Amino acid sequence: MFDNSLSGSGRSIRRATALAAAGAALALAVPVSATAVSGADRVAAAPDPVSSFGFTAQERRDALAYWTPARIKAVGKSVDLGPTGPKTKTWTGPELKTVGRLFMVNAGGADTWCTATAVTSANRSVVMTAGHCVRRSASPVNTNMSMVFVPAYSKGRQPYGAFAVRTVLTPRTFAEEGTNDVAAMVVDADRSGRRLTDVVGGTPVAFGRAVGGKVSSFGYPATHPQLGEELLRCVGTEKEENGQQMIPCDMTGGSSGGPWLAGFDEATGKGTLVSVNSSLDALQPTKMYGEILGATAKTMYERAGRG
Repeated sequence: MFDNSLSGSGRSIRRATALAAAGAALALAVPVSATAVSGADRVAAAPDPVSSFGFTAQERRDALAYWTPARIKAVGKSVDLGPTGPKTKTWTGPELKTVGRLFMVNAGGADTWCTATAVTSANRSVVMTAGHCVRRSASPVNTNMSMVFVPAYSKGRQPYGAFAVRTVLTPRTFAEEGTNDVAAMVVDADRSGRRLTDVVGGTPVAFGRAVGGKVSSFGYPATHPQLGEELLRCVGTEKEENGQQMIPCDMTGGSSGGPWLAGFDEATGKGTLVSVNSSLDALQPTKMYGEILGATAKTMYERAGRG
């Protein structure tokens, strides 16, 4: 199964064209209700801007056992969204250790994948992706399960192993309203006890950055001939459109959550994450959209780094 619906901001055409692969990447976070402040007037406090959910130690062990090489191969073959577009090219430069495939089972029980990135963080264990890769937008009763991050995945190879997702955080507005499509995840150490960014390094993240300049967008779309097995790239100059960032790009489902890297150095494979693949303009896309990472995204990221 493959979910061809893009999580999007409130723009109707993009709501119908998602980037998660093989069944919508859906998940649940429980929003925190406003609480009363002590005092004569008992003024209600603002709700927590971040929602989160997590997995038990047994669930995380089960997730690692679930995503066998055979299952990963099968999910890649489960959908073909047509030929890879002319704007999308196979990445042939140095290995991007921090970028990988994020495998999960959606709330409907379908295997699926997205793209995600290991980022610098206080706990050396944070991964960033799109909100719709971890939960269904505006539906806080649906939760993705069996979530595993495989950095630098390529043609069945897992050169740095797999990391089970322990905690997931999204903006509360994404859970309740479907806006601000970004997520941060905390992953377990690997089987040798090593933390994620001690193994693969971390991509720095920029918040509150002005839109503009050249970026490289990466992902594992379910188009042929790659079918999610290779990392692909679009390059474009950002523009602000309808409250989001936009670049010319025709990557499709499976590339959801992939990083937008500014200041990208093709010789070293280094850059700064300034957004993630969120939505498209059409089923036959010409534009990719990503959120502008603001104060809520920063709060979410910093809280994940303490997890």
